[in-house]
Amino acid sequence: MKTFFTLALGIALGAVVVGLWSSQQVDTSAANAEKQPLYWVAPMDANYRRDGPGKSPMGMDLIPVYDEAATEDAPGTVRISPEVENNLGVRTATAEARVLSARITTVGYVGYDEDKLVHMHPRVEGWIEKLYVKAEGDPVQKGQPLYDLYSPELVNAQEDLLLALQRGEERLITGAKNRLRALKVAETHIEDLVARRKVTHTITYFAPQSGVVEALSIREGFFVQPGSTLFSIGAVDTVWIAADVFARQVNFLRAGQKVHITVPHLPGKQFSGELAYIYPTLNADTRTLPVRIRFNNKAGLLKPNMFAELVIEGDAGKAALTVPREAVIRTGDQNRVVLDLGEGRFKSIAVQLGRVDTQFIEIKDGLAAGDRVVTSAQFLLDSESSKSSDFLRMSPVAGVASVWVGGEIVAVDSQSRTVTASHDPVKEWDWPAMTMDFSVADSVDIKPLQAGTRLHMEISKSGDGFEITGTHIMGGANAMMKENTAHRSADQHIAEVDGVINQLDRKNRTANISRGPVAKWNRPAATLDFLLAQEVDLSVLKVGQKIRFRFRVVEGEFTLVEILSTTRQDAAPMDHSQHGGSL
Repeated sequence: MKTFFTLALGIALGAVVVGLWSSQQVDTSAANAEKQPLYWVAPMDANYRRDGPGKSPMGMDLIPVYDEAATEDAPGTVRISPEVENNLGVRTATAEARVLSARITTVGYVGYDEDKLVHMHPRVEGWIEKLYVKAEGDPVQKGQPLYDLYSPELVNAQEDLLLALQRGEERLITGAKNRLRALKVAETHIEDLVARRKVTHTITYFAPQSGVVEALSIREGFFVQPGSTLFSIGAVDTVWIAADVFARQVNFLRAGQKVHITVPHLPGKQFSGELAYIYPTLNADTRTLPVRIRFNNKAGLLKPNMFAELVIEGDAGKAALTVPREAVIRTGDQNRVVLDLGEGRFKSIAVQLGRVDTQFIEIKDGLAAGDRVVTSAQFLLDSESSKSSDFLRMSPVAGVASVWVGGEIVAVDSQSRTVTASHDPVKEWDWPAMTMDFSVADSVDIKPLQAGTRLHMEISKSGDGFEITGTHIMGGANAMMKENTAHRSADQHIAEVDGVINQLDRKNRTANISRGPVAKWNRPAATLDFLLAQEVDLSVLKVGQKIRFRFRVVEGEFTLVEILSTTRQDAAPMDHSQHGGSL
C-alpha cells in the first residue's frame, strides 16, 4: 500500500512538472514554429538528453527545448498555459499604497509597580521578638503591625528621653525625640512614652503602605542589623507589565500610547493602560526592546507574574506601497516576489522590504503601484524562474526609451545577432552593473563587436527585451575608435577638427586643447587632454595657437596623430611647457 501511495504521489508531481514545462512550450509554439529544437529532455531528469523525440527511462514523452536566447522574454520568464495556471491555483494581488496597521502585538508578565515597592531595613541591631506577618504574599494594610524588635540601643534612646523630661530642658527633650524618630520609632510610641514615663523593651514597627508582602527574610528570634532586608511590600492597586518589542517595530512606539491586554486566566476581560516607559537600549541576548506598561488594578484581578497578551496602538505613519505578506519569498539572503507579466508569463524579481503588519508588507524597491504579484503557488513558479532569472524588473523608467552606457563585450553570436555584454550602472533605469544578453539592431554593424571590446552602447527597449541600437567603440580587441549608431553605419575611426591649444607639455608630449564639435560622431565641442603621437612635430606648436588636427581614441585615450594647419592667436594662455606640470 505504501509503495502504491509513493508511486501515485510521484506520478502526480510529475504531471504538475510536465504540465508546467509543456505549457511553456505550448505557449511559445507560435514563436518556435519555424525553429528546430536544440535537444529533447526528460521531464523528470534534466540531465537525460536526446537528439530527437522519444521516451524517458520512466516512460514519459521527452520534451523539446528551444533556443531561449532567440525569444523576446526577459531572462527567467516562465510561461504557463491557462489550464496549468488554474490547476496550480495561481492567485494574484495588486501592489498598492496602504496605511500599514501600526498595532504591535506582543506578550509580557505582570509585575509590581516598582514606584510603590517598599523595602524595610532596621536602623539598629536587635532581635525579632514577635512576627505578625508570617508568609510572603500576605496582604497588609498601612499602619498594620509587622514585627516587635528588642534592641539595647532603642532602650537607651527611650531612657535619654525620660531623663530629658525629668530635667525639663526643652532642647534635650526635642533632641531625644528626634533620635527616636531617626530610629523609625512610631510617633504613637513616643507620645505614649512621654505620657507613661516608662521604657518598653520591645518596639513595634508598622507597615508604611498597603499591599502584599513581596519578600520576607526574617523569622521570630532572628538577629538583625542595619543593612538586613526584613520586608518588601508591593502595592497592587497599580501594576506594571514588562514586554519586549521587535527592533523593526521600535519606530512605531511613543510614550503614552494606549495599550490593551488580555489574560488567559481571565477569559472575556480586557484591560486598558498606557505605555509608561521605553527603555533606551535593546536586550543584548534577544535583540528586542523592553517596554513598560502601567495598568490600574483597583479590582486586584491582575496578579504579579501573570502571563498577558498585549496590543500596543502604535503610530500608523504615511501610506506606503504594499503587497500581501504571503506574496514575499524569503530565501535568507534575498527577498523575492513573482511578478505576473500577463498572458501566462511570470518572473521572479528581487524586492527590498520595509515595515510589516499582520497582513501586508511594505515594498521599498522593486515594484511599482499597480503591479500584480502571485500570492499562491509562487514557490513553484519561483523555482522555475530563478534558474535563469536576473531577479531584476528590467522595466525602463517612463519617458526614457533608451540610454547610453559604458560596457564591454563578453561574447558574440553573429548568426543570431546577439551579444553578451557587461555594462555599468544605468541610473535612468535604476539598474546596477551586470552582465546580460542583448540583441543587436540591424542598423548596427556587428562586425567590430568582439569579445573584449570596450565601448559606449545605446540600449533601447524592444518588446519584452532590450537591444543595442548604437555603439561608440573605445578600444579592446581592435584597439581603435569606431562609431556606429542607428543613424551611421560607416566605419570611421579618425576625426578631423579645429581647436585651440590651452596648455602644452613638451616633456610628457601632452596638450590641453579646446576642440570644436565632431559632426560625424555627433559630439559637441569640448576641452580635453590629448596625447601627442611620436610623428607630431612639437616645434610648430605654441600655447594659444589655433590648429586643425586629426585625432583618434586608443584604449580610452585621445591621441593627436596629425597637424593639418596652424594659426597664431593674439591672446595666449601661459605656456606650462617649462614646468612639466600635469594636465
